[in-house]
Amino acid sequence: MSGINELIDNEVKSNDVVLFMKGTPQFPQCGFSGQVVQILDYVGVDYKGINVLADDEIRQGIKDYSNWPTIPQLYIKGEFVGGCDIVREMFQSGELQKHLAEQGISARGAA
Repeated sequence: MSGINELIDNEVKSNDVVLFMKGTPQFPQCGFSGQVVQILDYVGVDYKGINVLADDEIRQGIKDYSNWPTIPQLYIKGEFVGGCDIVREMFQSGELQKHLAEQGISARGAA
């Protein structure tokens, strides 16, 4: 495992909810990242945002790590959930809130 892969692996496994995004949760720098931030804020879940624009190695590394070509990428309990479209669909169907609850992560609107 390369150093960057280890670093990503460590972030994903040591934080319950991690969002690899363009920009920061306070200042998203792309619309897709911003949408996922809004959803996570709305469900009231604590998460760690990692700005891929701050580090080219992470920006490329996360795509290799997940085998997913785009940013943002959401991880819950070490598991890749998806990008903006998937997160939005899961949120709208209530699946995201249910998944968080099943993982023991407190969120608003969990059934």
